Amino acid sequence: MILSEILKGVEYKCNSFIDLEINDIAYDSRKAGDGIIFVCLKGAFADGHKYAASAYEKGSRVFICSDEIDVGDDSVIITVEDTRACLAEVSCNFFRHPSKELAVIGITGTKGKTTVAHIVKSVLDCGGMMTGIIGTVGARFGDIVLPTVNTTPESYELQKMFRQMVDGGCKAVAIEVSSLGLKSHRTDGTEFTLGIFTNLYPDHIGTNEHESFEEYAYWKTRLFPLCQTAIVNADDPFAPVIIQNCKGETITYGECENADYRLVSCEKIKFNNKLGMSFTCLHSGKENKNRISLPGDVNASNALVALAVADFFGIGQEGKTKGLESVFVKGRGEMLSLDSDFTVIIDYAHNGVSLKSIIDTAKAYEHNRVITLFGSVGGRTECRRQELGSVSGALSDLSIITSDDPNFEDPRNICEEIAESCKAQGGEYVIIPDRAEAIEYAIMNAQKGDIIILAGKGHEETMKICGENIPFVEKDEVFKAMAKRG
Repeated sequence: MILSEILKGVEYKCNSFIDLEINDIAYDSRKAGDGIIFVCLKGAFADGHKYAASAYEKGSRVFICSDEIDVGDDSVIITVEDTRACLAEVSCNFFRHPSKELAVIGITGTKGKTTVAHIVKSVLDCGGMMTGIIGTVGARFGDIVLPTVNTTPESYELQKMFRQMVDGGCKAVAIEVSSLGLKSHRTDGTEFTLGIFTNLYPDHIGTNEHESFEEYAYWKTRLFPLCQTAIVNADDPFAPVIIQNCKGETITYGECENADYRLVSCEKIKFNNKLGMSFTCLHSGKENKNRISLPGDVNASNALVALAVADFFGIGQEGKTKGLESVFVKGRGEMLSLDSDFTVIIDYAHNGVSLKSIIDTAKAYEHNRVITLFGSVGGRTECRRQELGSVSGALSDLSIITSDDPNFEDPRNICEEIAESCKAQGGEYVIIPDRAEAIEYAIMNAQKGDIIILAGKGHEETMKICGENIPFVEKDEVFKAMAKRG
């Protein structure tokens, strides 16, 4: 593709324009080279303008920047106001606007994005509509798995994935849209068919995230002017603000009487060796009973979203039933298959709200004790430690306080901070900083009927320690401990 086509619609200034043939776009100087545009992005920890010379040495001769750069005189230098916004524009052009060929379903909210995305994908797939997924646990479609770094990938990767999905036969994609993704222009240029709002709680507030709850909430609303139709949780207090920002039709769901998809009743059940829910939905004056293979009242509510999406695309009851009853979400209320008389659940809960939700969910099923194993990340969001300790101390029969990405902080110090809040609630706890040892302790001391919740890591397969991502698969540690238990 020639440079002028890639720059279509972009406002820029240029030192000396040459309409060169472009093979790719890069914002990491290590991926620069002949025929590759280098975009100088400013991030929280690095400024791409400082790496322009390195990209030049690797062969790049077209640069997009907002500040002055020191490269050879044979370079085409495109100057724009915001390189991150420009990256989104040129990526859309380079990959030929793939979102125009997909039904893009954007999901935002503090909690539930990953689970809702998986439920929606499962129902659409089972209804014969091949659907991709992009989010916290990665990206995939069919048998193809695509690596990701952020919940909402950088705009270049996002548009590339969309193109791969279109070319691979996808008709739709469910994508988690984070507030930081919206703020960082990662979704700019994407045409959203549906926008889904789950809920809003204070989170992601602090260094390198959002300055305040108000700013966090503002960026959540920014998805909905981009969507043709919105599906909104009517039970959430922030729903009226979301609806006010919708440009098209709004469909509501929840327990409130005026919800378009109303949750009339739900009950905890076990089927197919899984903790699940049976629920009744009232829509257009008709009641319909369904089951979902995920535990907790919240997943009955999440299932309403999938029913609304299915109806939007004309998916029949067979697809809905099969999709809801077969859905699986890695690291989200994931019950491990163990030959034991106790239950182990892996969940990504890493703040007070989500931890309370998974503990309450577990306690609603028949059990002996609920044992919660968790920690908190190092270097940021210290208020989370107080929340986590207070929640588990008040609700769990035993808290096992351990590590969760301590990075450069002393894990024991983090654990002791959490323990103070746990102790204040009168909760019983033990501190075992090594997470593998903590898991072994939980398994070796489990009693008949216990439910053990391993919270915080979820789908992740590494532990961040002293700046390095060390391999750590929680499920593997459980099976190792089970082998020792015999």
